[in-house]
Amino acid sequence: MILEQIIEQLTETLRARVLAQFGHAVDRVILQAPPKLAMGDLATPLCLELAKALKRKPREIAETMIAGFTLPMLVQSVSIEGAGYLNFRFERGAFTAAHIRTILERPQPAGERVIVEHTNINPNKAAHIGHLRNAILGDTLVRCLKWLGYRVETQNYIDDTGVQVADVVVAFEHLGDLGGVDLPTLSSNNNLGVKDVERILATDNPNYPFDYLCWELYSRMAGYYAEHPESLHWRHETLHRIEQQQGDTAKLAALVARTIVHRHIKTMLRLGIVYDLLPKESDIIQLHFWDRAFELLKQSGAVIYEHEGKHKGCWVMKLEGSGGFEGMDEPDKILVRSNGTVTYTGKDIAYQLWKFGLLGKDFYYRPWKQPDGHTVYVTTEEPQAAGGPSFGRGDSVYNVIDSRQSYLQDVVVAGLRALGYQAQAGHSIHFSYEMVALTPGTCLELGIDLSEEDRKRPYVEVSGRKGLGVKADDLIDKLIEKAAAEVDSRHPEARAAERREVATQIAIGALRYFMLKYTRNSVIAFDFQEALSFEGETGPYVQYTAVRARNILNKLAERGETLPDFAAELNQDALKRQLACEQPSAEDFWQLLLLASKADSAVERAIASGEPAHVAKYAFQLAQAFNNFYHGYPVLSEENREKRIFLLWITDYVRAQLERTLDVLGISVPHYM
Repeated sequence: MILEQIIEQLTETLRARVLAQFGHAVDRVILQAPPKLAMGDLATPLCLELAKALKRKPREIAETMIAGFTLPMLVQSVSIEGAGYLNFRFERGAFTAAHIRTILERPQPAGERVIVEHTNINPNKAAHIGHLRNAILGDTLVRCLKWLGYRVETQNYIDDTGVQVADVVVAFEHLGDLGGVDLPTLSSNNNLGVKDVERILATDNPNYPFDYLCWELYSRMAGYYAEHPESLHWRHETLHRIEQQQGDTAKLAALVARTIVHRHIKTMLRLGIVYDLLPKESDIIQLHFWDRAFELLKQSGAVIYEHEGKHKGCWVMKLEGSGGFEGMDEPDKILVRSNGTVTYTGKDIAYQLWKFGLLGKDFYYRPWKQPDGHTVYVTTEEPQAAGGPSFGRGDSVYNVIDSRQSYLQDVVVAGLRALGYQAQAGHSIHFSYEMVALTPGTCLELGIDLSEEDRKRPYVEVSGRKGLGVKADDLIDKLIEKAAAEVDSRHPEARAAERREVATQIAIGALRYFMLKYTRNSVIAFDFQEALSFEGETGPYVQYTAVRARNILNKLAERGETLPDFAAELNQDALKRQLACEQPSAEDFWQLLLLASKADSAVERAIASGEPAHVAKYAFQLAQAFNNFYHGYPVLSEENREKRIFLLWITDYVRAQLERTLDVLGISVPHYM
């Protein structure tokens, strides 16, 4: 983190100098790369920003600033450029020597405790492509925060008592006839209970997994309600029995939810995504989290009971005129309906209070093992043995939820503010994102029938409720299949299992990079051909570059040589010679070295802006720069010994930085491409 240290020292020096020379306090100092490397390594528009406040010319301020300016470590000079920019140049040899001495390790977890809640798939059907964007964004956010040294807790909230689960239970209990699906003999009355579902699970039909079956039932149930609206009372009765944990209906709901959560976790493991805790909504209800939150809200006056009007008999949070809710037709939010049931938002407020350790109540926890050896815990209402894990009590909370939930997330924050928790409200972050659609070509490859009108659209929206959706596992399988065809054609001599592993790594890399390269407020139209391309801004292109860097070092080993001791071989004088401006190649080397040193900055920028796309973009830029270096400078055939060692060090350093960056993106580097 040499570059970050330089920026930090320059920032503090500039702030102190402005205060001492002009008596003016500066909140922030922008330091960034100038448009051309010849202009320096860092530049700041600080003097231009001060001109208006100080009523002086920018260059005049700049001249006063640099007179007697004490340069921080590794900074060689400062100059005035243009209208009054301050441009800084590094001591190239010393800067590079510092990087050679630096061990590329992440900081140890310390400091702020951050909770990230993501994925949150209703446990009523298989995960779909939209869920993948949520999970990949959330997982990358977790990886970025851990890179920066935060103590991160990853949660995946399980809504096991909601309408979606209830509708699947209704379908089992009332529809029964599963439309010709190849399953064991069903109950004679076509109404299925716990025993029937257990028999279905026992078959473990690979052609029709349980989460796929429930997707079909959920879709069919939506159609049934539309044709028979009088049947909606089934939903209400089922919801009540689930919440009250009554009879076989509640047991069936728990079985459905538990089984599908297992399937979801298995799907996400394919992407390298794991969790620390699965908080269940049923435990929030049974442990009376909402009752406690409701008590606090009533005591503070944050909610009122409506005696008349359209909200008569409801408990409502009054938001009209509150910050962020101005101009809305109906900003007030019902937290408790007139029939006494709690809305999702009410339970979310209770859950958010618990995350910050403000509720005065806690879950019990039991382990839920995952196949990769990482232990994920699940909440339970049943007391456990003493000495178990501790969760919650975060300093900051990120909720990764799509942009359609912005209003409800704002209500949750308003609840914290109403209770006087201003600091926690300020650290409640809605990490929103837009939807994922498909290009028409991808729809056709996945076997989705499209109308002529849809074939002409730039993208096609999907809907699980309508049955038009792309299951996450189907998408991943198709990506692996297409990647495998390419790998098999390039490496027919390799073992089949090894080719499959490489194809899987390429497919996952393609998917994750595609989901991350766009800003969160962009609608994504997923396309197989674009995602899997080995050229352009794609995961496979960046992976290919990392493989290329590894191959240079592997060829060195094949020749019986080992990597030199760079710290011993490349002293500051040697580095200064290789990076001297009179060397024709020096600017190319320096530009690549500077870019490779900015991995930490890219991650910091991603967290500061809330855009993981910054890390994806950085990985692509570094890959491009290394490929130009690769084609311009044959490393192993270089005859000059000092230059050859220097080129080997650049190769190894860029490889390490690229692999670290790919790891933050959740992308592995295959053996070959």
